[in-house]
Amino acid sequence: MITVEKKDGHKLKISHVIQETTNRELDLYIFVPGELGLSRHIITEEEFFHNAIVGKRTYYSDINHLPLVHSRLASRGKLSTEQYRLSLSLYAYQYALALEKTTQMLLDDKEERSLEEVEEVAQLTIRILKRLRRNVPSDQKLHKYYENVDNYLSWFTEQKLLELVAHLPRSSDYSDIKTLLLDISAAESAHRIELKYNSSKAMDDLTRMSNKMRLLRRLIEYPVTMKEKTTELGQNTRKVVTGFAAGFVMIFVTLMLMKARGVLGDITASFILVLSFIYAAREVFKDDLKVMLWRWVRKGKPKWRKQFFDANSNQLIGRQLEWMEYQAYKTLDKEIRRVRKHKVSQHEETILHYKSTTRMSPTKFLTGYEQTRESIILDLRSITKLMEKGSQKIYQLKDGQVAKESVEKRHLINLITRETDEDKTVRIQRWKIIMNRSKIVDIEPIDVDK
Repeated sequence: MITVEKKDGHKLKISHVIQETTNRELDLYIFVPGELGLSRHIITEEEFFHNAIVGKRTYYSDINHLPLVHSRLASRGKLSTEQYRLSLSLYAYQYALALEKTTQMLLDDKEERSLEEVEEVAQLTIRILKRLRRNVPSDQKLHKYYENVDNYLSWFTEQKLLELVAHLPRSSDYSDIKTLLLDISAAESAHRIELKYNSSKAMDDLTRMSNKMRLLRRLIEYPVTMKEKTTELGQNTRKVVTGFAAGFVMIFVTLMLMKARGVLGDITASFILVLSFIYAAREVFKDDLKVMLWRWVRKGKPKWRKQFFDANSNQLIGRQLEWMEYQAYKTLDKEIRRVRKHKVSQHEETILHYKSTTRMSPTKFLTGYEQTRESIILDLRSITKLMEKGSQKIYQLKDGQVAKESVEKRHLINLITRETDEDKTVRIQRWKIIMNRSKIVDIEPIDVDK
């Protein structure tokens, strides 16, 4: 299943775990209101792809690779430094993902939470961190990496628990929940101070501390994130099309020159004037013909190819083909049109379609890992630039008096995703994305079976 969540500003994070399969197809359909006037003349497919879509793929497993076990093996000389760092990164990364997802779930529903629900999450974080700290490596190289991971997870845990304190609804159990979470947060803060993980200057400067933790997060993610190499497809075809368009137009230019020479005779002012118009027309029609031929030849074909490499061995472990195109509503598949539901207003929508087909080689993955997790950051900032500033005036009758209220202008964007596995299993999901010019206001999942 795919999850969609808000990031900073206008960004959406689309994430999903790819199960044990070698081939998989993903489609993203973005339905933009027609009133915004979006078209390929304003934002081309290539511009949107490069500026609005950023993907990242990491290893994923439901089985924890316990760092304490690997620490013992490393201390006995049975596990290399690289293997220990990798196992610790996998452990820390999956814990961070799980904590992010859990806190988001607790906050998204905007429902009152019981002490038992929150206590279960809190106790789980304590157990996981204790397991991490149960066996500190003695090797200096391993210990330094362990310190960085422990420092980040301690800070990250504190931040997420404080976020719950700040945003959980004030229920009858809120006082007990607050006390529980603040106690754990204080214990994590004391843990970092006791081990002198951060200097006093860093702790006093929130910006400096945030930047340091951002770098530590990247340090943790690096060993588990696959390297990517993107290649634009069709470069040789583009050269052929350019040459063909130029040659084709020159045939007509030559015929017109011969006819003009026959009509006007020798070189005169009239002949030179006609010659100028012929060459001007050649430049105009050559570019138009080149664009038309290029779109015809490349229609339906992938535009980019990605190659995935293991960050540790640099071994090629997968490939991905990607498409990006504007699509008319009537050309959509019947299943997508059913999920979107047919209305008159939808004929005016602009539809952006992103598609990727992935082929992975699980046999070349790290030992014990047969799944990957793909995260796509969808930045809608380029679309918000088309939105109008300001607010609207709404009048309503209250107690016999007319009241005037200012409401911000918001727009509704629909996102439909479709996953197709190797065994032809299809999963379709839909979300309503409510946004204004400054940010994404809300994300509402829609039941596609209704």
